[in-house]
Amino acid sequence: MTQHQHIRFALNLSYDQYLNVYQGIAKNVSVIADDGRRIAFPAGRVQSFLTKQGINGYFEMELTPENKFVSIKKLR
Repeated sequence: MTQHQHIRFALNLSYDQYLNVYQGIAKNVSVIADDGRRIAFPAGRVQSFLTKQGINGYFEMELTPENKFVSIKKLR
């Protein structure tokens, strides 16, 4: 049985940058993971972490062996 992938990355988006999602300008977030991979995912996946200051923190995303989204959590 193949293990799920866990990808860690830092994300720092201002509130105004995230606002572009609601205006239809941006749909995806693109970051460089700790292992050097560039990953892109729908911005809605991190919406629950949005504050007045934006989205800031260190996150871990879990994917299936087929690269299907499972979850995302804020580590700090």
